[in-house]
Amino acid sequence: MAGGIGSRLWPLSTPDVPKQFIDVLGVGRSLLQLTVDRFSPVCQPQHFWVVTGEKYVPLVKQQLPDIPESQILAEPEGRNTAPCIAYASWKIQQQDPEANIVVTPADALVLKTEAFTEVISKALEFTAERDAIVTVGIAPTRPETGYGYIHATEALHGQLVKVSEFKEKPDLDTAIQYLEDGHYFWNAGIFVWNVNTIVAELRAYAPQIAAVMDELKLALFTPGEQEELRRLFPTCEKISIDYAVMEKSPRIYVIAEDLAWSDLGSWGSIMTHLTPDEDGNTVIGPDVRLFDCRNCFVHTAGEKTVVVEGLDGYIVAQSKDRLLVCRLSQEQHIKEYSA
Repeated sequence: MAGGIGSRLWPLSTPDVPKQFIDVLGVGRSLLQLTVDRFSPVCQPQHFWVVTGEKYVPLVKQQLPDIPESQILAEPEGRNTAPCIAYASWKIQQQDPEANIVVTPADALVLKTEAFTEVISKALEFTAERDAIVTVGIAPTRPETGYGYIHATEALHGQLVKVSEFKEKPDLDTAIQYLEDGHYFWNAGIFVWNVNTIVAELRAYAPQIAAVMDELKLALFTPGEQEELRRLFPTCEKISIDYAVMEKSPRIYVIAEDLAWSDLGSWGSIMTHLTPDEDGNTVIGPDVRLFDCRNCFVHTAGEKTVVVEGLDGYIVAQSKDRLLVCRLSQEQHIKEYSA
């Protein structure tokens, strides 16, 4: 899923080029490319499907040239994750009725890639043999209020256990309780299922979306598919897969592990995955010069020289003709500032 706009990472991420297409970490690969790299031990390029917005199709083609063009699906508008997943699932089912599917966002980070491969392989083996849905949980390392949580029946790592409940983003006191309990895991938004299972679950719990997909099905893999998609897709209920299916289905299991995962949803979350200097400053950019600065994150794009003096606890982010200077403590307002 590569259709988000990443507005909390302005000015680096914009509606024209959102964060999944950007080298956010300064490693020479976009988040989308890192996602494909991460799955390469369990999936060949010809089996990848990307769902994105119509305007981003050229970016996907440029960054992922090995993926078949017919498997880059272009949404005419964003309708949240349930219609996105439904569209891809109806297409995949028509092409391969027994397919096992992993659904993942294209804009997250996983540093423990070998452990991730093991988790995904176990989940695929599980869904290949039974009518079940597996969600990947992340063993929490702190009382995080920015993530949803999964409550499992057992506090086991690396094993498949039944999910008892999904929880929304908690306040700090509740997050501390979740961490102490040990049965709660962060919801990474990564799901594994057989295509027939998810189609059946969407029919049961999101019948309006399923009905739209059944109507669209007549045009799939025909020259008129995109025109019909433009007509029908905007009529889908705008709802996440969590609300549409995951919170209702009795078939949910979780496999949880410490994967050094982050949704990279903010400048602060990126900062936690980079090594600061002795003054607590973190820098990405070709020519950044800091003087008497502490606890700052400076991220620059292009070849410009950036000089920062006397700041403590600030984000300084520059991209093309846009510049952000903001206290780290106020980064939750960046979406409003850039509107």
